[in-house]
Amino acid sequence: MIDNLEATVKSICQECGNDRGRMMDIVRAVQQQFACVPGEAMDIIAREVKTHRVEVAGVVSFYAFLSSRQKGKVIIRVCNDIIDMMNGADRVIAAFSEELGIAVGETTADGKITLETTPCIGMCDQAPAAMINDVIITYLSSDQAREIASKLKKDIEPQKLVQKLGDGNNAHELVQTVVHNNIRKKGPVVFAELPQGMALKRAVAMHPAEVIRDVKTARLRGRGGAGFPTGMKWEFTRGANGPERFVICNADEGEPGTFKDRVILTEYPDMLFEGMAIAGYAIGAETGILYLRAEYAYLRAFMEDVLQKRRDKNLLGNNICGKDGFNFDIRIQMGAGAYICGEETALISSCEGLRGDPKNRPPFPAQKGYKASPTTVNNVETFCCVARILDKGPGWFAEMGSTGSSGTKLLSISGDCKRPGVYEVPFGIKLREVLEMVGAKDAIAVQMGGPSGQMVGPTDYDRTICYDDLATGGSVMVFGPGRDVLEVADKFMDFFVEESCGYCTPCRVGNVLLQQGLQKVMVGKAEAADLDYLQELGETIKTTSRCGLGQTSANPVLSTLKNFRSVYESKLQTSTDGMKLSFDIKAAVSQAAGLAERDSVHF
Repeated sequence: MIDNLEATVKSICQECGNDRGRMMDIVRAVQQQFACVPGEAMDIIAREVKTHRVEVAGVVSFYAFLSSRQKGKVIIRVCNDIIDMMNGADRVIAAFSEELGIAVGETTADGKITLETTPCIGMCDQAPAAMINDVIITYLSSDQAREIASKLKKDIEPQKLVQKLGDGNNAHELVQTVVHNNIRKKGPVVFAELPQGMALKRAVAMHPAEVIRDVKTARLRGRGGAGFPTGMKWEFTRGANGPERFVICNADEGEPGTFKDRVILTEYPDMLFEGMAIAGYAIGAETGILYLRAEYAYLRAFMEDVLQKRRDKNLLGNNICGKDGFNFDIRIQMGAGAYICGEETALISSCEGLRGDPKNRPPFPAQKGYKASPTTVNNVETFCCVARILDKGPGWFAEMGSTGSSGTKLLSISGDCKRPGVYEVPFGIKLREVLEMVGAKDAIAVQMGGPSGQMVGPTDYDRTICYDDLATGGSVMVFGPGRDVLEVADKFMDFFVEESCGYCTPCRVGNVLLQQGLQKVMVGKAEAADLDYLQELGETIKTTSRCGLGQTSANPVLSTLKNFRSVYESKLQTSTDGMKLSFDIKAAVSQAAGLAERDSVHF
């Protein structure tokens, strides 16, 4: 039994009001206190919040940053997404492992330090990167990794590893991080100053229905990737039956290669919160929730301070801006490392203190979302656009962009380019123009929209970036000469296999089979019929999976099959003995040969 375990866990539960819905906050606090959530703690939590132990265990086992097994006081999580690996993350991992004397997934003998890998932490523009507890370290080298490990072994606090601060609010006293914003191109919508409270005051001078009308007139579509009309979603939410309504901001920016929201949260949080407050007024909600991914925990204190300053100025709280009856406030809900929580129903489950399992639809969140009440879920960039629309007017916003995609789009650009970073560009811009802008004229492939998007080649570079052509939630990964698109697709499949919640068979099993089929091609053991199998299996996974993760998880294979088929075909072989190339007859009979104590006379 850990010393003071019961008293500490009870205190944590009490601080969260012994509220079953605050389970995420409770288990995160216990994990931080004891470097794990032990079984005894689960029993105490279940008793205090009046739930079943299996529910607590289910939450702890679901999220990557939680564990029932004891970990070190310091946890090093090296990012191992494709961009970091291209920049030498494998050497960084090896250096940490060598200096600490442990393999990935292990803890030092003294119990102080645990070494792990993790998917994208939102730092692809400054890779390789790692999280050391909540401290971000960027632009790592193997020498730096050894130096850091040596210091940590001497019990140095992770925050003391920060020597040179990043730009802008990264140097704020409540942030203090080495992270750089890397804003390469500013535009008129998100990366432009907004007078604090101006847009909100204009909103409350209108009827809520008029606010929704302006958002619809601006033709604003959700910036998360799906592109659903924001005004229509708000209209559905306002019109749905329910005793209360909620606004949720999806700041779980987990798609590998995406980091634009990180920059907004750092430099433009006021604009984000202004947009959320406008949404609260428009749909009749009194509560807003910002779901912040665990990888951005270093920004939480700063953002809490911004929220408090808005309350002090009557931009949050009761009777906001002097509008009687307009009561709205925002709380921050931390995640705990689960890509699936970027899916809106899984995010809602997590906000409710549950495993991040997607919910069946219908009903949609606008009808029955958080706490079974009408809920609008939009992402960070979308709320910023809302604030700008109320500031400048819907006509001003609608004039920018393309016919079906108005306004601007933030692009997170990384990979083989001279100027990785965040760019605000108008919708309708050609991909080729973007590649020239970032210094990637010789790109052989571009991944649009992260692993769940599509990989395109040079013949598609004259297509336009918009919802009706090349859609992206923001991620643009560039791959230059010498890169193997099949290796990239395989790495993406690693990600989906790992991040599947496991609820439905097509995603849980299908992606494993799809990756195995891809790997057969890569090692030269596939025939022409195997490509047909990959196509059919991928389409089946898309069609039969329960949520958006499974419905897009086959895209790394399907899009490369479509746009880089010659690469697949160059690896195909033809069997000469009538047997499948992937079937090793000698290996198949080896166990029998061992039992018989003699080799097969036929093979």
